[in-house]
Amino acid sequence: MTTLLLPGLFGSDDGHWQRYWLAERPESLIVEQEDWNHPRLQPWLFRLEEALESAGSAYIVAHSLGCLITAHLAERPAARRVRGALLVAPCDLPATEKLHPGHIGFSTMPTARLPFPTMVIGSLNDHYMSLERLTFFARLWGGELRNIGLAGHINKASGFGRWPSGYSFLEKLKCRPRPRPRLAASPAVFL
Repeated sequence: MTTLLLPGLFGSDDGHWQRYWLAERPESLIVEQEDWNHPRLQPWLFRLEEALESAGSAYIVAHSLGCLITAHLAERPAARRVRGALLVAPCDLPATEKLHPGHIGFSTMPTARLPFPTMVIGSLNDHYMSLERLTFFARLWGGELRNIGLAGHINKASGFGRWPSGYSFLEKLKCRPRPRPRLAASPAVFL
């Protein structure tokens, strides 16, 4: 089964755990973007949908802004192709825009519940998203939250080159059942 690796702003350069994942897991592919430095929602989302279409179905392992792209699939037809998503260190748009002004062309944070099994991995000291906001969005997305302690943004800068724990998180995610669709409330019937 294909695993699509979805980097965030500036991509995942050599030494980032996603690059190790790509080298060590032959079923993995990176979803390449045309412009890693100035991401725009629609082109990035289109690239992910193309990759899912090509794969048929896949697991997604996203980092930072890649998590938001994945969450934007919630109400799109391509979501049916996602077997599960491992969202690692999602970023919060207001915090990210403050750290990198003028780089990101996303409108708002995605808030819809994801229709596929989701595990959200975060830390106590990520300057891209506070633990409070991480908890809030993990709940909105219907994801299982895993806090791995003082791990920063779970990237090369915070000491995460090769990250073997990531593989075990994905294996746990693969065991989770697909969420049942929510039924629309039926109108009250008076007898």
